Amino acid sequence: MRRPLRVYPLPVLVGGGLVTGLAARFSFGSPQVGQWIFLVTLVAGGGPLVVQTLRGMARGRFAADIVAMLAILTALALGQYFAGAVIALMQSGGEALERYAMGRASSSLEVLLARAPKSGRRIVAGQVTEVPVGDIRSGDLLLLRPGDLVPVDGEVASGTSGVDQSALTGEPLPIRAVPGVTLLSGSVNLEGALEMRALRAAEHSQYQQIVRLVEQARREKPPIQRLADRFAVWFTPVTLGMCAVAWLLTHDAASVLAVLVVATPCPLILATPIAVIAGISRAANLGVIVKTGAAIEQVGRARAVVFDKTGTLTLGHPTVERIEVTNGVPPDEVLRLAAAVEQLSSHHLGQAIADAGRQRLERLPPVTGFAETPGAGVSAAVAGRSVAVRSAAYLVGRGVTVAPEPDDHTTAYVGVDGRLVGRIEFADRLRHQVPSLMQRLAVLGVEETVMLSGDRQSSAEAIAAQAGIRTVRADLLPAAKVAACRS
Repeated sequence: MRRPLRVYPLPVLVGGGLVTGLAARFSFGSPQVGQWIFLVTLVAGGGPLVVQTLRGMARGRFAADIVAMLAILTALALGQYFAGAVIALMQSGGEALERYAMGRASSSLEVLLARAPKSGRRIVAGQVTEVPVGDIRSGDLLLLRPGDLVPVDGEVASGTSGVDQSALTGEPLPIRAVPGVTLLSGSVNLEGALEMRALRAAEHSQYQQIVRLVEQARREKPPIQRLADRFAVWFTPVTLGMCAVAWLLTHDAASVLAVLVVATPCPLILATPIAVIAGISRAANLGVIVKTGAAIEQVGRARAVVFDKTGTLTLGHPTVERIEVTNGVPPDEVLRLAAAVEQLSSHHLGQAIADAGRQRLERLPPVTGFAETPGAGVSAAVAGRSVAVRSAAYLVGRGVTVAPEPDDHTTAYVGVDGRLVGRIEFADRLRHQVPSLMQRLAVLGVEETVMLSGDRQSSAEAIAAQAGIRTVRADLLPAAKVAACRS
């Protein structure tokens, strides 16, 4: 009981007062006591609502709750406390339902805030000191250990590692962090230690921009609610006119109250939040996360649909796409040797190779002498053969000649006994339901589908072609994706 009272105090108090007053009147035969309970309930529950509505009117906001306020005041003046308390319950209950719906819809903001970088390791005169992220300034030299969140946007000064930026760009394949590469705040350093030069303070970094975008989305009011508020601009004068007619015809103040109670826009007060809650809950059951009630209300009128790529149209994790071989070694043999070595690695690409090997081959051979250089590659002996896998630089360091890596694929190189035997290319795989989804959207009247991605243009276009999407915009950060949706 304590939690609902703290989160939704007015509807709990008003509802409890109504139940108590009815019990006093009908169960205990004390109408006078019940009337006093209704009065206290009306004043305690309706008073804050009246003050809230008056403040809104003072700011020029003439919303759908004005008629409800007039009904509460008239009921108080005429001694019809029960009727006024019922109106207060509807009003406060509708607002509580709306807060609950928006709370469910915007839970991602709390996740973002909880994950936000809170500190960084600053290097001064060779000494490493942990400082709050707010104290980091442009030009500071920072240390990133494996597993650290990047505290602010910066540029790698020294070191080599893989950095996961999926929380920012949505792309499952980590970037290769070497000197000169720009890192975004909120991304995760996966392997090696890095030194990074801060480019800007935390409040201007990429992660805080994302938080601000989500906060802005949470503050957006649903379209139906805005329609209800515009409706009140002419509905309230009409209601007052009907009250005047009722008074002229009956000369009875109770008739005026009856008009106000009947005219209180209960559907506008209650229907919108209830519909939003139902829509969000139904979407959640289908695995769809809805961030605003506005999205639920607008989707039926959509003629253009914009999709993010990674995790929405694709599976969201790297898989082996293709194996290119050299020196006459069959593809399955290249995969068998590479997967045997990578099964002992915790690297994300290594796990993708090992998974592909287990799926295509019956079993992987044992290895001996396993060694891993974080952020570079792995090596081991497989059936008496020396095998090295992963980056071109790692293989070159072991005496293997490697041609330049192509620009449009994430690639792992495989060397055996000092020779390059193959390249393993990775990609994010399209969900099998997507092509039929696009056909269904066309039947429902969607005229245009668009894909936005933080991935490279060539990779994004390949996925879009498989999905049947014509319009593609790639190399986008989250803020650019928002701007693309608004343009």
